[in-house]
Amino acid sequence: MVTVSFPDQAWLDDVGPIEGVNPVVWDPTQAPPGEDVEVFIAPYMASTAQIEPVGGKPSVRFVQLLSAGHDAALPVIPEGVALANAQGVHDAATSELAVALVLASQRGFDEFATAQAKGEWLPRHFRPGLADKRVLVLGYGSVGSAIAARLAPFEVHVTAVASRARGGDDLVDRVHGIDELPDLLPEQDIVVAVLPGTDATNGILGERALSALHDDALVVNVGRGPALDTEAALRHTGRLRFALDVTDPEPLPSDHPLWSEPGVIISPHTGGVTDAFRPRMVDLLRRQLRLLSVGEEPLNVVNLS
Repeated sequence: MVTVSFPDQAWLDDVGPIEGVNPVVWDPTQAPPGEDVEVFIAPYMASTAQIEPVGGKPSVRFVQLLSAGHDAALPVIPEGVALANAQGVHDAATSELAVALVLASQRGFDEFATAQAKGEWLPRHFRPGLADKRVLVLGYGSVGSAIAARLAPFEVHVTAVASRARGGDDLVDRVHGIDELPDLLPEQDIVVAVLPGTDATNGILGERALSALHDDALVVNVGRGPALDTEAALRHTGRLRFALDVTDPEPLPSDHPLWSEPGVIISPHTGGVTDAFRPRMVDLLRRQLRLLSVGEEPLNVVNLS
């Protein structure tokens, strides 16, 4: 039997019984259970502090996240403990929001919402739209390709960028390497960033990158906040537009100037927060725990080669 800890009783109940699994509840803000937990399922959007208790439980050999991002967990995962993320679970919801932010900015929904609150009927004028626009997806992994797939019916020209150049797929002819970004940015109307939080990605959309974009270009960030240099973004508001589901800092303080800058839309890190999340995550947990219970290779391990 493999002893598996769930972050609360609701997750345990939803996953249900699995042969070979001994389930317990471990809220990491509370004292650990007496059982020798081998598999620790972290809470959704777990902070570093909520994963640190694993270090005090030597029996843990596997940590399962409920999020795709794993940057908060990596620094505190003990050596030899496998870490798995929820790759694929959030692709649809995050890509939906990315496209929604693009459309909201291109078609002026931020202005419409402000006008509606005042009962004001705005005069019509031509807005950028989406058809025929050049869109760069920065971070072409599973979420990035899901974004490209949802953009395709809008008749856009998609350019994909990942850490390394590689061949294309049924959505793009090729995937460009990150070293090509400076040459690609001046040609783009929209940049959608869906990057993980790493030292290599922090500030990648900084002064140099933003300066390379033409006037009225749109920058969308649905990955990690620090990928966009906030101070650089503030210097370019008015010239560029921004639609951000993630920010740096996060949460964005109520008195932060980014809230009131023109052409800026901010949502509170809601990319994966739809009702598709729980059933998809339950399905992944069931598959993962069945594999672990019989000693087979687990899915989505991100820290062990």
